[in-house]
Amino acid sequence: MNIHEYQAKEILSKFGVSVPKGGIAYSPENAKDRASELGGEMWVVKAQIHSGARGKAGGIIVCKSLQEVSDAANNLLGKKLITNQTGPEGKTVQRIYIEEGTDIKKEFYLGLVFDRSTESIMVVASSAGGMSVEEIAQEKPETLIKTKIEAAVGMQAFQAREIAFSLGLDAKAISRCAQAILGAYKAFSTSDATMVEINPLVLTGDDHILALDCKMSFDDNALYRNEALAELRDKTQEDPKETYAADRGLNYIALDGNIGNIINGAGLAMASMDMIQLAGGKPANFLDVGGGATPEKFVKAFKLISGDPNVKVILINIFAGINRCDWVAQGIVDALSSIKITQPLVIRLAGTNVDEGIKILKDSKIDYIEAFTLEDAANKAVKALESQ
Repeated sequence: MNIHEYQAKEILSKFGVSVPKGGIAYSPENAKDRASELGGEMWVVKAQIHSGARGKAGGIIVCKSLQEVSDAANNLLGKKLITNQTGPEGKTVQRIYIEEGTDIKKEFYLGLVFDRSTESIMVVASSAGGMSVEEIAQEKPETLIKTKIEAAVGMQAFQAREIAFSLGLDAKAISRCAQAILGAYKAFSTSDATMVEINPLVLTGDDHILALDCKMSFDDNALYRNEALAELRDKTQEDPKETYAADRGLNYIALDGNIGNIINGAGLAMASMDMIQLAGGKPANFLDVGGGATPEKFVKAFKLISGDPNVKVILINIFAGINRCDWVAQGIVDALSSIKITQPLVIRLAGTNVDEGIKILKDSKIDYIEAFTLEDAANKAVKALESQ
């Protein structure tokens, strides 16, 4: 789950990370009032969407009068911003953040992510802030600082000071930067975050350290432990298909192909997508219905997949272990009795009680293409697509 910049800053500030003063606004008049409340002579109007690179897309506007703030808000609200992270469909701006202007002396990059290869938390920092970490790695790799944090031990104060020292800060700013780094780590580790990215982390003219921009994402599976975080979810910024699936207990990721998949097990789902690609097709999704593939789950899965206009063929690939093929087959039959699909349907069953499952499908008289192996299923799905 991703959250907005202003929400991430609220979390960071609770852990001792300094952020500029700001306020959220939903209308030009509201934005003007927020700027007036903040005071000063310069403000930054920021589009709040779940994407980086907003500045390059015109989503961050520096203003030097209250009227400019109002005009900027008017231009941004309701606008669809397209960045290199949103894809061509873009994301619509429904709220903006008004922030006080900052006297920036130097910009840095700070990011925290899980490093699954070492089962640790990796802190990545750079003196080349304001650029994406990919750009830094390509253009200024010598500035990258990487520190591995053992999850069982946690970040130690000396590690934060070493990172701050490596950024080239003077003695006065090192202590403040180390505090910000430790705060970011605490926010990461205590909220089941999967990423914290502060870009830029800035040194101000009076030698303070501020998180000028921030992105945070969280482990969806851990949200039950923190209801306050779950409340920060903005479904308008998510793929509606993925939102539908998540709210109904389906593991789903939308892709850009045209062969829809309904599969039990993440490993089998990935293997099926690879096989579709090898057969000359393109998968439209990753969808794992899990081990307990009940009729209700199949109804939800069919509604999700068949309602996608990009899906031209549906492939069901089930390997029954804990489950049973006859239960799965009956679930498919029951689901198709309550929902009508127009796409060709390819079904492959394997595993426990496979013969009984195939018999249920054949006796039901549902219209489907039978497949016997993973390769056979992928080839038949591509062939059904090509015959349209």
